[in-house]
Amino acid sequence: MSPAPEARELPHWQSTPDDLRGAIKEIKAALRARVEASGRTVEEVFEVVEKRVADQVEELKEMKARGENPWPVVRYEDLLDDSKRDTLREQIRRRGCAVIKGHFPREQALEWDAQIVGYVEKNAFFDNYRGPGDDFFGTVGSKPEIYPIYWSKPQMQARQSERMATVQAFLNSVWTSESDGQQWFDPNRDSLYPDRIRRRTPGADSAGLGAHLDPGTLDLWMTEEYQRHFALLFDGRPEEYDPWDAAHRTSGPQYPGSTMCSAFRTFQGWTALSDMKNDQGVLQSVPIPEAMAYLMLRPLVEDVPDDDMCGVTVGQVFPCNWKWHPHLMEALSVIPDVEAGDSVWWHCDMVHAVEDVTNQEGWGNVMYIPAAPWCPRNEAYSASVREAFATGASPSDFPDENYEVDWEGRFTEADLNEIGRRGLGLA
Repeated sequence: MSPAPEARELPHWQSTPDDLRGAIKEIKAALRARVEASGRTVEEVFEVVEKRVADQVEELKEMKARGENPWPVVRYEDLLDDSKRDTLREQIRRRGCAVIKGHFPREQALEWDAQIVGYVEKNAFFDNYRGPGDDFFGTVGSKPEIYPIYWSKPQMQARQSERMATVQAFLNSVWTSESDGQQWFDPNRDSLYPDRIRRRTPGADSAGLGAHLDPGTLDLWMTEEYQRHFALLFDGRPEEYDPWDAAHRTSGPQYPGSTMCSAFRTFQGWTALSDMKNDQGVLQSVPIPEAMAYLMLRPLVEDVPDDDMCGVTVGQVFPCNWKWHPHLMEALSVIPDVEAGDSVWWHCDMVHAVEDVTNQEGWGNVMYIPAAPWCPRNEAYSASVREAFATGASPSDFPDENYEVDWEGRFTEADLNEIGRRGLGLA
């Protein structure tokens, strides 16, 4: 995309403003003026976006009424078939999410699950566990069963596997990685972003997670790079906005906080380590990639107080709720049933949630592995990842818990293959 030069004239804060309320008032006034300079009012521009979202919400409702699930389901083998790839790519572009069936053989995933149990038990994790190291999910309703484990052999084997690289490269190809004469990321090289695991036991009661998204918070409106990325919205041209163009979002800063992700992820994702029915407290998303335009413009509408960004602030997740985003809340759509070895993916800007569950049937185990392609932002973060990997420490995006420093059986540099070495910036 080609942002207008005027977009650079917006006030911007490359680090968290000292006076948040004052900065919010200032940026909202500037953004409203920028929109109105297009000859359209904020309300007129938002109406365009709102109608596009509302039309898709009705389409989703009709699909569900017919018993159809909006989530595209893709067989791993089909990703290898050139005759099918373009169709699959368009399905994912349309919905912004997908379930990859058979990403890993079911037996392999179940074995990884057992190995993780052995790893944590051998190293007396439960004897030494100190409780949640952060309140990441505190503002959205609950704390799921997250293990702050990053360097087990199953996690690293999955991250550096050829099958994972194949899926990540395909998902990256859904994006526009080159525009404005610049390559924003390398679609064929992942940065092996390390994240945690979840193990939810049979019979568990969980309040789930409220609807939210994870690309950032106030920095989405206040930093220069994101202002350029969303310039078409702020210049009153929402019809031209493309949620799949990575322009100007792979090198800029991000406001620090317990909820931040230092990496640019094309897709968030997890790999199932157990079979899960879709009525057992699993993931939901709003399968409308263009909804980010709704979220970015909504705070500028006149019914929102001048010092409020629809509840978005630093140090917390970006909330989506019935008060400010009713259309999006109507569109929440649960994933299909998954089996161990399937993987689940959603556009990094998409609203998602986890449903409540009472007396869960079976296990609910996943390892979080996104698609985080090599780019300036991810290359910079990889330096701290390499250090954490070498020592067994928690990665710097996560609480400083460091359970694995002295653990036996941790994945080491000697275990890396070529994909792993490239992903950590060692080759």
